[in-house]
Amino acid sequence: MNRYPAWKYLFIAVSILLGLLYTLPNFYGESPAVQISPLRNAAKADTGLLNRVEEALKKADLPTTGMFLEGGSIKVRFADTDTQIRARDALQSLLGNGYMVALNLLPNSPQWLTSIGALPMYLGLDLRGGVHFLLEVDMKGALSKALDRFSSDIRGSLREKKIPYAGLDKRGSLIIVKFRNAESRAQAEAEIKKNYPDLDLREENVSTEFHLAATLRPEAQKRIQDAAVQQNITTLRNRVNELGVAEPIIQQAGADRVVVQLPGVQDTAKAKDILGRTATLEVRMVDEEHDLSAALRGQIPFGSELYSERGGGPLLVKKQVVLTGDRINDAQPGFDNNNQPAVHLNLDNSGARIFQQLTRDNVGKRMAILLIEKNQAEVITAPVIREEIGGGRVQISGRMTSEEARDVALLLRAGALAAPMDIVEERTVGPSLGAENIESGFNSTLYGFAAIAVFMTIYYLVFGFISVLALGVNLLLLVGLLSILQATLTLPGMAAIALTLGMAIDANVLINERIRDELREGMAPQAAINAGYERAWATILDSNITTLIAGIALFAFGSGPIKGFAVVLCLGILTSMFSAVMVSRGFVNLVYGSRRKLERVSIGQVWKPVTNKR
Repeated sequence: MNRYPAWKYLFIAVSILLGLLYTLPNFYGESPAVQISPLRNAAKADTGLLNRVEEALKKADLPTTGMFLEGGSIKVRFADTDTQIRARDALQSLLGNGYMVALNLLPNSPQWLTSIGALPMYLGLDLRGGVHFLLEVDMKGALSKALDRFSSDIRGSLREKKIPYAGLDKRGSLIIVKFRNAESRAQAEAEIKKNYPDLDLREENVSTEFHLAATLRPEAQKRIQDAAVQQNITTLRNRVNELGVAEPIIQQAGADRVVVQLPGVQDTAKAKDILGRTATLEVRMVDEEHDLSAALRGQIPFGSELYSERGGGPLLVKKQVVLTGDRINDAQPGFDNNNQPAVHLNLDNSGARIFQQLTRDNVGKRMAILLIEKNQAEVITAPVIREEIGGGRVQISGRMTSEEARDVALLLRAGALAAPMDIVEERTVGPSLGAENIESGFNSTLYGFAAIAVFMTIYYLVFGFISVLALGVNLLLLVGLLSILQATLTLPGMAAIALTLGMAIDANVLINERIRDELREGMAPQAAINAGYERAWATILDSNITTLIAGIALFAFGSGPIKGFAVVLCLGILTSMFSAVMVSRGFVNLVYGSRRKLERVSIGQVWKPVTNKR
């Protein structure tokens, strides 16, 4: 009656062993580390680089606690953060611009645990320390960039179809296409309606000109804005990956805001600079047909803009964008033929074809390469095209420092932001505060567990002690499951663990009281144990399912800390149902199941009702 088959005992034992193995890494802590990653395709992280790093650290008298090659990068552990920062500076000076040397934190788990995939949980910002950013997407900027693309595409379409037009201008949210006669406007309107369904068209007559005004449809505006937020999230994630941050949190918050949390980041100024910058490239032709001196006096010709060339004088550049940074496949820092810092670009197939056609048709003319950053455009270089350039390999240089070349390459390689972003909120959590939060959360769980253990053991004796063992298994399985899933534990998650303990012991209280009820009715001890578990199961299932529904709702509609709380709560419900019923009964069966003549069980005082005898 109260005996499990051997496979059930084996299943419980394996579950406890796996829970123990995958919980262990969380007790080893983390150590400061430096991560060295190659930035160029030609550079590789191999044993040769590992030896160079080791020799450089020995020469600088910087002791390490471990060094290994993993995932295309080299990771070096240190005993403290001071040594870590000194090592970062020394290695960056040694390796130059071909490698990124980033600060990191690595778990101290032994190799045998890591080899079986036993890794610690990631700790959230409130527990590990780090930096929190709230960025706002410039939706007007996203729509403006979309209108610029439509303007360029419309020009190309009209030229391809040989439809004459007198000019194209962008005024606020309008694209104005000018024609000399109504027939040309009608042809253009039919062509634009066919190719650009996202545009609303309206005819206007201004003096002797025939205008066609195009605006974005409301549904197109909404789609462009949503796409801008998603593209920015992807771009930010790429940039954060370049910084070597483990388990960052990058998610949308509202219609136009993005939350970025970087746990463990110590170089916050660098992270803020990289996240906040918006670097894109544009290739345009220099306007050599109009007078530059007249433009300096304010008489800028239609279709051109006045810029300053880096390290040089003013330059008149055509508005038409021939090529953008969207066509960049890869960007790496390096040096030009004069040993000056430069950025080497690889274009995709379409970009390579456009650039080859551009250089073929404009030999002897000047081409301007503009870097647009934080809505400020600057001509980096404006070389004369000497010959046709094929292959999609482009080099840009123009009085930039090595650090600037590295940062620009990182930004271009990570992808362009679809719209500018501003940092509207910044919070920093120090590692000492994170350590205090961990200690507070651990102590609250420990004291709560101890109080429950004392009460259950005193009130239910042996059955209470078995309930405490099952509760310990529940906690072990929950932490092990979170580690297997590589979940991010936050302070609300620790609160959910404490709540899970209370809910889990409630199931054992129901079982124990049900056994007492059966004993009170005069049932034999073995039968009372069996009836107690069987009849309490329906109540335990109902209460846990209703709580699970609430947890799923919190996860579905919550965000950030609420999601973290909900994940731990839902997993805790699953582990508590297993431990409170199957595991605790397994222990009870081991203690009492083999006794054929069981006179009594140690479950505390069983109060029997007093009957009046007449």
